[in-house]
Amino acid sequence: MPTYIYAITGAGHPLPLDGLNGVGEPPAALRTLRTDRLAAVVSDAPAGLRAKRRDVMAHQGVLETLMEKGATLPMRFGLVGPGDEEVVAALEREADAYGQRLAELDGQVEYNLKAGRDEDDLLREIMAESDEVRRLSERSRARGGQDDRLALGELVAREVSARHAREAEEVSGRLAGAATRGAFAEPGPQHFLNLSFLVPREGTDAFVAAVRREAEARGDAYTYTLTGPLPPYSFV
Repeated sequence: MPTYIYAITGAGHPLPLDGLNGVGEPPAALRTLRTDRLAAVVSDAPAGLRAKRRDVMAHQGVLETLMEKGATLPMRFGLVGPGDEEVVAALEREADAYGQRLAELDGQVEYNLKAGRDEDDLLREIMAESDEVRRLSERSRARGGQDDRLALGELVAREVSARHAREAEEVSGRLAGAATRGAFAEPGPQHFLNLSFLVPREGTDAFVAAVRREAEARGDAYTYTLTGPLPPYSFV
């Protein structure tokens, strides 16, 4: 039977699984697979598993419990191995790599920051600062030509992209000192930044305060959404 994998820990990591539910309906029983150096918390994988709230919360509950006891490699929801034997073989084969990553994540949590900017505010800035955009805009209004409108749209799009990239780097740089490291992801259409930070657990208050200062400095035209602390999925 396929094996659903929740997390990997060191062999000596406390595994308080009593009272926790696995995924599926009815909830699958949790169990532990061990090697000399590592352990994996697993269960049978239910057929047709989907990301229902009940199952996502069960997965998250296992991870949070394990993380409270020490370094844990959290697996993303839905990770399934062929079977117990194959999972044990993978633990033995990748013992050095998993051990190194556990050491790196010990005492660390993840925060995700998404940042966006009001589109009208950005366009006003571009119009005020770019002579080329102003000239092309004036020519487009005067002539009304399709080519001028297309050229203006392409120029504005390039300006927006360049300014978003610059602002993302600025925000990342100012917050880097409060985190161990960061991992960029593709931002959504309403954001210029989607960045996960690995943060020492004892430094979370300082990190959150740094994000708050950054948001206040940017002003009302910007929106900052900070989520965490989370299992360090982006750094596994």
